[in-house]
Amino acid sequence: MQLEAMRRVRNIGIIAHIDAGKTTTTERILYFTGKNYKIGEVHDGAATMDWMVQEQERGITITSAATRCKWLDSDINIIDTPGHVDFTAEVERSLRILDGCVVLFCAVAGVQPQSETVWRQASRYAVPRLAFVNKMDRVGANFHRVVAQIRERLKANPMLLALPIGAEDNYSGHVDLVEMQAYIWQSGEKDVPGARTAVEIPAAMREEVAKARIALIETLASHNDEMFNKYLAGEDIETGLIRSAIRSATLANEIVPVLCGSSFRNKGVQALLDAIVHYLPSPLDIPPATAFEQDTGEPVEVPADPSLPFSGMAFKIAALPHIGKLVYLRVYSGTLKAGDQVYNVTRGSKERIGRILQMHANQRTDLEEVHAGDIVAIVGPKRIGTGDTLAISKDSPVLEKITFPETVISVAIEPESKSELTKLSTILHTLMDEDPTFKASMDQDTGETIISGMGELHLEIIVDRIVREFNVRAKVGIPQVAYKEGIRRMAHTEGKCAKQSGGRGQYGHVIMDIEPLERGGGLIFDTQIKGGTIPSVYFPGIEQGVREALREGALAKYPVVDVKVTLLDGSFHEVDSSLIAFKTAAIEAMRDGMARALPVLLEPEMRVEIETPEQYMGDIIGHVNSRRGKVVNMEMRNDLRIIECHVPLAEMFNYSTHLRTLSQGRACYSMEVLHYAEVPESVASKILHPTRTGKR
Repeated sequence: MQLEAMRRVRNIGIIAHIDAGKTTTTERILYFTGKNYKIGEVHDGAATMDWMVQEQERGITITSAATRCKWLDSDINIIDTPGHVDFTAEVERSLRILDGCVVLFCAVAGVQPQSETVWRQASRYAVPRLAFVNKMDRVGANFHRVVAQIRERLKANPMLLALPIGAEDNYSGHVDLVEMQAYIWQSGEKDVPGARTAVEIPAAMREEVAKARIALIETLASHNDEMFNKYLAGEDIETGLIRSAIRSATLANEIVPVLCGSSFRNKGVQALLDAIVHYLPSPLDIPPATAFEQDTGEPVEVPADPSLPFSGMAFKIAALPHIGKLVYLRVYSGTLKAGDQVYNVTRGSKERIGRILQMHANQRTDLEEVHAGDIVAIVGPKRIGTGDTLAISKDSPVLEKITFPETVISVAIEPESKSELTKLSTILHTLMDEDPTFKASMDQDTGETIISGMGELHLEIIVDRIVREFNVRAKVGIPQVAYKEGIRRMAHTEGKCAKQSGGRGQYGHVIMDIEPLERGGGLIFDTQIKGGTIPSVYFPGIEQGVREALREGALAKYPVVDVKVTLLDGSFHEVDSSLIAFKTAAIEAMRDGMARALPVLLEPEMRVEIETPEQYMGDIIGHVNSRRGKVVNMEMRNDLRIIECHVPLAEMFNYSTHLRTLSQGRACYSMEVLHYAEVPESVASKILHPTRTGKR
């Protein structure tokens, strides 16, 4: 019986570029499913899912919010995610635990930079997707252009399930290509928003509809043998078989079903809900989760079965007033009851589950128990972090962790009084628990507290929360770029630790090669020891020493990235050798080698997309060039010019103010981290040897 209930569960996320209409769409879903009795609007600051004060003031989503609703015979768990690049970690951790997602595209702007980012994140976790082309009522809406961009830019295989009837002011509904039925959404009826009526397919569209239907059937026939045989025999293909074929191809990530609508005008949302139920997976339809044995690291499968031992992942931590630490949990197998004792397998601690809550944004309902496939929040665990595995046994395998991008920007923060210093420290630890892309540390040279994040907006929100939510008055410094260091050539290096002070000494000796990797290559540690000159038991100590040495580069003590280290040779002592001795020898060898490997300063480079009327294009390109930027692509989109360029993050501070000035407020831009690149020598010398005192 429990398996039947699981077949009717849909765990989905709403993902898209900023301002594509994610929260607006979620609000309509909550209204049409009966979860809310009225529609909350983002621009009024009344959206249910944007419950934080900072979200309501800015009209953007900052933190992913979860809710649950019912449509047809299915229970739908929805996570509404942010679109701004600064909060991409919220999307990352949501996609890690979701079974399917709806990707929204603006019918005017089409595939935008953050659309590509979230698409790549979904591809990384092989999440089946539906595409919803929103804002069909906007001036400049072009459904077929967006579909072409999905195919060309995202390298996807979009399959049209609907064709829009009209566009812009004339958009009124769509033709369902599966049912071969046209639907018109009524507008202007305040008492019945979203009412739809089945009508005849417009005569002017019949030829286009017939071609699109044939394309739909032919594409599905190539994935489904039964449809292929019926298509060749010229037989009628029933709607149930078409839906089954679409579902199978979607779950296999072979196609992306495409629908259209206008969420703000309450058009097309019911059809999207139908598609979520018909085509996106239940927890039983996706491959079992992957976990790793603690002792051997061997991968094992964790099937979605409520009868198996409990196993789940904490994918989000939130601190709520009057409740304390709230842990969002995806249950992968087994059953969990309120009051149960579980193990945090990742940290080796025992935890008790106080309460289990079904979340509706920041509102909650208590539950007695939850089963495999559920997404809930729990209260009780003390020592827990994002990505930790909870299980019934301390020997249970550890679920695959979530990876997060590195921080790229930092500011110094200082409380206005010494009495608030301890309070600030506690708050920063709470915020780091909540947000894996937020880091706080003490600068050893200056004694300043440095906070780091994904962008100016990210840190602005953090500081705003510190001041308003936690009531700590603090001063904040000027944003600083999170530089890194790299190397440009190979270096052969040697390190030795030989200490004798009576009794047992310390001895370790390593010979290594250090060489650069391509940007984004990370760290590769390799061993080519032959003949047992260093026993393998000391390799972990050597690797630990390598990693510790890479925390501070030879130029300016910034972290060193994109390095391959190969352990070639060395020697050991039967009595005096230890892990600590080999770690010390590795640190010495790395410091010597990095100094001789032509160290270079690296800075984050951003991919920037600027949208501007044509008359301002020349001034904007000139301004980009003056900021060390490179224009890599330009295209027309309706009457606007889209300029894609690569610009160092250091040159993008306060860019929005300059862009507004250059374009009389008519241009806008978005940006995301591209990669780390070498800083030109003329610029690097100013960073490494500043003319004025103070922190770099």
